[in-house]
Amino acid sequence: MYKTDPLLVEKCRILRRNGFTLGEIAKAVKLPKTTVYDHVNDTLFSPEAQERLKRAQERIVKENTKRINKFNIKVRKGKCIPGRVVLRPDGWMPELIFLIAHFMFDGEIQSHSCIYHNRNKALIDRVSSLMKKIFNLRPHNWLNKETGVHRISYHYVELADYMRNKTQGLKKYIKNALLPEKKIFLQAFFADEGSVGFEKKRNKRRVRGYQYNLEILKLVQKLLNDFNIESKIDEKYKEIAISRRSNLVKFRDKINFLKGVYINPDRRNSIWKKKLEKREILDYMINSYQN
Repeated sequence: MYKTDPLLVEKCRILRRNGFTLGEIAKAVKLPKTTVYDHVNDTLFSPEAQERLKRAQERIVKENTKRINKFNIKVRKGKCIPGRVVLRPDGWMPELIFLIAHFMFDGEIQSHSCIYHNRNKALIDRVSSLMKKIFNLRPHNWLNKETGVHRISYHYVELADYMRNKTQGLKKYIKNALLPEKKIFLQAFFADEGSVGFEKKRNKRRVRGYQYNLEILKLVQKLLNDFNIESKIDEKYKEIAISRRSNLVKFRDKINFLKGVYINPDRRNSIWKKKLEKREILDYMINSYQN
């Protein structure tokens, strides 16, 4: 029968109190780990050993975190988790212009996500449908029941990087694009940012578009000029306005609001008090010149 050496047992316990692992103790005393465990299982680390181990663990966590972050920056930047590959079409096509424009106006392109929000369900559905068609992606859906604003979001790093680059590229491309492509861009702008204002008593009829980014307003004005539609930019109120019957008629016939884009009848300053398409109101405004 194996006889335990009291000096060997005490050596195991001293090493354990000093923070040595079972493997390190077993190697030092040349005993199996199971035997070492029997000798030290009721032995606690000394306060000094506990503090030393704590610092060592914190150092390991920091080193691991640093290594993971370095890996993410150098290797995974702009990439999805393996198995979630996002298609990234080159060049431009009408559907892609439509999508990028909407994310520019009523959307957000964050570091890891692309988000689009709008009260008009028709626009939400159209953006969602084209995202599925072009990128084969389905959104996360959310509805604010108090405001009626819908939100769809796509959480892919690779998509966010692609959309961000395409946004900058579209600003340059659209200036010299074909007229049908310029029309798509303008329709997206006025669908997201546009309104129709009719004050018959003051004889004011206007189509307006709001955008805090002056660069975008000047780009919209340039594109409207390509359709011979005159407009004015108000830098103070961050808006572009189209007025006078001739310009409104050209806007209706050459651009117009998208079908299914409605005004918000619940606004306090709304004169309509019912759900109407913006294109319906535009027609009514133009026809009112004859009265």
